[in-house]
Amino acid sequence: MAPTDIKDSSDKELGGLQSGSGSTTDIEAIRVSGRSESEDSDIDGIDQHHEDDSHDDEKRAANTNSNGGGRLSLVKTLSRVISRPESNFDPGPPPDGGARAWCTVAAAHLVIMTTWGFINSFGVFQTYYTSSLPSIAPSTISWIGSLQVFLLFFIGTFTGRLTDGGYFRHVFLLGTAFLALGIFSTANAMDGVASGDESGVVWKLFLAQGLAMGLGNGCLFCPCMATLSTYFSKKRSLAIGMAACGSATGGLVFPSMMRSLLPRVGFPWTVRAMGFICIGSLLCSFWVIKPRTKPRGMRGPLVEWSAFKEGEYSFFVAGSFLCFLGLYFAFYYLASFSRDIIHLPYTSSLNILLVLNGVGVFGRLIPNYIADRAGPINVFIPFAGAGGICVLCWTAVKTEAGLYVWAVFYGAAAGGIQSLFPAGLTSLTTDLRKAGVRMGMVFTCNSFATLAGPPIAGAIISAMDGKYYGAQAFAGSTLVCGMGLLVATRMVKARKTMREGDGKGVWKVRV
Repeated sequence: MAPTDIKDSSDKELGGLQSGSGSTTDIEAIRVSGRSESEDSDIDGIDQHHEDDSHDDEKRAANTNSNGGGRLSLVKTLSRVISRPESNFDPGPPPDGGARAWCTVAAAHLVIMTTWGFINSFGVFQTYYTSSLPSIAPSTISWIGSLQVFLLFFIGTFTGRLTDGGYFRHVFLLGTAFLALGIFSTANAMDGVASGDESGVVWKLFLAQGLAMGLGNGCLFCPCMATLSTYFSKKRSLAIGMAACGSATGGLVFPSMMRSLLPRVGFPWTVRAMGFICIGSLLCSFWVIKPRTKPRGMRGPLVEWSAFKEGEYSFFVAGSFLCFLGLYFAFYYLASFSRDIIHLPYTSSLNILLVLNGVGVFGRLIPNYIADRAGPINVFIPFAGAGGICVLCWTAVKTEAGLYVWAVFYGAAAGGIQSLFPAGLTSLTTDLRKAGVRMGMVFTCNSFATLAGPPIAGAIISAMDGKYYGAQAFAGSTLVCGMGLLVATRMVKARKTMREGDGKGVWKVRV
C-alpha cells in the first residue's frame, strides 16, 4: 500500500481530528500510545527501509496546512506498523492436545518405529549373522547393534542443540539420508559370504548398519523428542509413551518381515523392503512435525558441569547408566538363546522376539499414564527393579512355554524403562532453558553404557563356552543396582522438595 493510499484512508477514518487547534497534539498522542516499547525498537529498525517514502511525504507536507503535519505522523506510523515483521510472536503455553499436537505424536511414533524399532529388532540380525558367519564371535557381531544405540544417544547431544538453534528440518533430512544409506548398504553387505570373506562382511556391516544407521538415528530421535515435548505439559509423559510405542511397532513389523520375506526373496531384498518402509514413514513425519517455539540460537554452553553438583541429577545419571548397561542384552540375545539353549527353529525364535517387542506397547502406555499422576521417577524405580529380577529369573527358563511367559514380563518391564527414562529426566529440570543441555549430557553418558553392555555380555557367553548364566547375572545385577541409585535419586529430590515447603512425607512426594 502506498503512503498516499494510507493518507487518503486516514482522512476518512480520522476526519474528526483534521480540524481544531489541538488536532496535532491529539494525533501525536494516538501515535505514541498505539505502540509498545517492543514495537518501538522494531519500528526503529525498519525506518531505514522507508527513507525514500518519508522524504516524499515531507515534500507533500510542505504544501499542506499545519494540521497536515500531525496527520502525516499518523500515516507514517500506520505504514510502519503494517510493515512490522512478526519477530516477537509468542506461541503461548503448550496446547496439551489438539489436532496439531496429536498429529505430532503420531509422526513421532513413526520416527521411533524406524529408529528404535530397528534397534529392538537387532536380535533378528544377530541370529542371522551368527548362523551365516560361523567364524565370527557373537560378541563381535553385537558391536554392530551397540554402535547404533551409542550413536543415537551420543549424536543426540549435538543434534538437540542444532534443533534449539532452528535447524530441525535440516537435521531431520540429514538423518533420513544417513538411515537410507545405511539400510541399503546393509542389504549389499552380505555379498562377500559366498567368497568366504567373513571378516570383510563384518566390516561392511559395521560401517553400514552400525555407523551410517547410527548417525541417522541420532539425527532423528533427539530432535523429534525435543520438538514433541513443546506441545505438552500435563500430558507430556503420556505423549512420550505413545510416541515411544513406535519401538514396539517396529519391533513387530521388522522381525515379521524378516520371517516372511527372508525364505522367499533372500536377505538383500528383505532389508531393502524394510528400507522402503522407513523412508516412506520418515517423509510423512517430516511433512507433519513442525517446531512450535521460536529458535533460541546457538548460544549457551554445550556442557553444564554445575548440574553434577546436584545430588539427584548425579544419582539419576549413574542409575540410568547401569540400567542401560544391562537393558539390551535380552533384545540382542533372546533369539540366539532360544536356538542354542531351548533348541527352537529359526522361525520360532523370531516369534519369541515378536512377543518381547509386542508387549512393550502396554509397558510404555500404562506406566507413562500413571507417571503423569504419581511422578515419573516414582514409577521408573519399580520397573527398573522388575526388569532386573526378570533377567535374573531368566536363568531358570528351560522350556519354550516358560520362555514365552518370561518374554511377556520382561517386555513390559523393559518398555517401561525405555519410555520412563526421558520423562524422569525432564522432571529433574526446573529451568526449561537448560533442558536440552542437561538431557544431552545424560544421553552422552548412557551412550557408553549401550555401547559396552551387549558386547560385554557376549564376551561372557564366549568365555563360558556358550552358556548364558554369567551374562544373565551381569545384566540382571546392573538393572538392580541401577534401581538402587534411582531410589537415591528420589530420596535426594524428595528431601529438597520438602525443604522448599512441601509438607508431605518423603515417600508421598511426587517426583
